[in-house]
Amino acid sequence: MTINPFEFRTVPSMEVAWGGAQRLGEILAQRFTARKALLVTDAGLVKAGLIAPIIEKMKVAGFAVTIFDKVVADPPEQVLYECVDIAKGAGVDIVIGLGGGSSLDIAKLVAILTVSEQKLSDMYGIGNVKGSRLPMVLIPTTAGTGSEVTNISIITTGETTKMGVVSPQLYADFVLLDAELTVGLPTLHTAATGIDAMVHAIEAYTSKHKKNPLSDALAREALRLLGSNLIAACKDGTNRAAREGMLLGATLAGQAFANSPVAAVHALAYPLGGHYHVPHGLSNALMLGPVLRYNAKAAASLYAELADVMGVPGTGDAVARSNAFVEHMQALMDESGAPRRLRDVGVTDNTLAMLAADAMKQTRLLVNNPVEVGEEDALNLYREAF
Repeated sequence: MTINPFEFRTVPSMEVAWGGAQRLGEILAQRFTARKALLVTDAGLVKAGLIAPIIEKMKVAGFAVTIFDKVVADPPEQVLYECVDIAKGAGVDIVIGLGGGSSLDIAKLVAILTVSEQKLSDMYGIGNVKGSRLPMVLIPTTAGTGSEVTNISIITTGETTKMGVVSPQLYADFVLLDAELTVGLPTLHTAATGIDAMVHAIEAYTSKHKKNPLSDALAREALRLLGSNLIAACKDGTNRAAREGMLLGATLAGQAFANSPVAAVHALAYPLGGHYHVPHGLSNALMLGPVLRYNAKAAASLYAELADVMGVPGTGDAVARSNAFVEHMQALMDESGAPRRLRDVGVTDNTLAMLAADAMKQTRLLVNNPVEVGEEDALNLYREAF
């Protein structure tokens, strides 16, 4: 079998270490000459007491640390600009993102905008970032977005709209995976972010244009890790093995979809975040079942392979195994305790047509779907999820 030409990119260096964040200063001192750090995070992590000890140890290792803790979910451009101003004012020479996907997304763009003359509005889209950036380190505290290893940053640009910057400069120089940081994550967040990561793996595996053997291998291992640890992590948040499996699985899924992009689940999830402020992971979880069933007519053989990866019991042809995979995912989501219907998160049925029209704007994502999705199809998928 000949292999179609493909390119694969990811971060140059990653360290997996339980408790690694407590040694962040010494880890970074060995890797970087920069010593004026900006730490981008959110107020919740500061309040939880997670950040202070890390900063103390960084100071001991010789770093001056400026903290920016105003990141919010679905961060607007204003938060980004405020962070850039603080970075410039402090003369920082290295940016560290520590938190959920939103903190990491802000850190990526701050590393660029602090030293770039280019306007943010000119960066939106694929491959539009010019020039270089400050050194950048990313440390996730949720097992979900995979943002630590993607070249994507999503910013809220209006009342209900989001835009993405996709560019090689957004790959971090170094990623630290410390699953101990995820121990305090509540059950609902654990479920939603975990399902989000599973969506990344599934959509990367079935992506129409850039699916390749490397992203496939990562997606399969990601799904194996996530599928076998999700319920354990939801039931006991202090389960170290489950937390480590979830975090590594989410990162592998991130590496997969950074190279084989996501599709209709994400395209339909974004309007839910924009109009109803449903958290990104949860909006993916709500749309996954309907989209899996819709795509099965084209993706059955691939879903059958994923059923085997996840150890779904049963036998049969590709269609039977594909159905078993979809049912298994449905059962996992039910057991995780995440809300299961759009109506459960405040969506009203009279807005479904508007959501469908909005989803059509996500052309960057829809083109990757194994089956074409028109506006009427999107409306039917929202109705099914309602």
